[in-house]
Amino acid sequence: MDSALTLLSINLLQPMVLAFGLGFAAQLIRSDLRLPDPVHQGLTIYLLLAIGLKGGVALSVAAPSEVVGPMLGSVLLGAAIPLWCYPVLRRLGRFSAEDAGAIAAHYGSVSAVTFVAGLAWLAAAAVSVEGYLPALLAVMEAPGIAVAILLARRGHGAFAAIAHEVLAGKSIVLLLGGLIVGALAGERGYAPVAPFFATGFPGALTLFLLDMGVMAARRARDVLRVGPFLLAFAIAAPVVNGALGAALGAATGLSPGGATMLAVLAASASYIAAPAAVRLALPDANPGYALTAALTITFPFNLTIGLPLYAAMAGAG
Repeated sequence: MDSALTLLSINLLQPMVLAFGLGFAAQLIRSDLRLPDPVHQGLTIYLLLAIGLKGGVALSVAAPSEVVGPMLGSVLLGAAIPLWCYPVLRRLGRFSAEDAGAIAAHYGSVSAVTFVAGLAWLAAAAVSVEGYLPALLAVMEAPGIAVAILLARRGHGAFAAIAHEVLAGKSIVLLLGGLIVGALAGERGYAPVAPFFATGFPGALTLFLLDMGVMAARRARDVLRVGPFLLAFAIAAPVVNGALGAALGAATGLSPGGATMLAVLAASASYIAAPAAVRLALPDANPGYALTAALTITFPFNLTIGLPLYAAMAGAG
């Protein structure tokens, strides 16, 4: 119990979490605080590319036998999450096929911001992780979206256009592209740009989360509109998925820190890649359901309570 409380206190006092709270509070008092859209987009590109580069450099020195198991397990996990989310949303939540598919797509994909917040939190707690973990983030981005859309659109076709929308989205291009660039450049090639992409990363993430707090607060009123079932789902789903991720991480040989991060990935919900794909594939879905659940409920839950919870699940506490 003391260990869990210590982890929680460490998490809540991180500048990134406090910045998110500041942005949320600023919106509640009707401050005009808000990053300009070009700055928000620039920070998004910077964070995604930095994650990819770091993972690619780590892949360049990692043994293939060390990486294959966790990567394959991550792909399967990402694809499997919608297989339980979709029927629960359809049968228990009584959502339409389009809405259930849209929500399942968001929870089957991953949040890069939650991932980097988890890495920073583990670093502050002096918990080591495998350097190639960004590769797991990259391979988990698309499978869950594809499976959820297929479940919702069975018999409707047009999957080629959907696949292009998912794979050509900026998040996957930057993550996978960064992985390739980092792997080809290696440690020596990465060294000249490391001060920009590594040293400046925590500050950029803190600024980004400040803006995310503002965005979450703007959707706070929508929480009342999504209903008690979706509110409960947005908290229960990350806990269930986090437990699956922690168990899979241990089974594939990840360290406690690595298993924690796989749990964080599994527990997170996308609000960058998934909305774009869902908008094209499921035009009749209500975007308010998925975005409110992912951004206003699950994201703050993971940022405050989830990180220490998943670390405890993975034995990193």
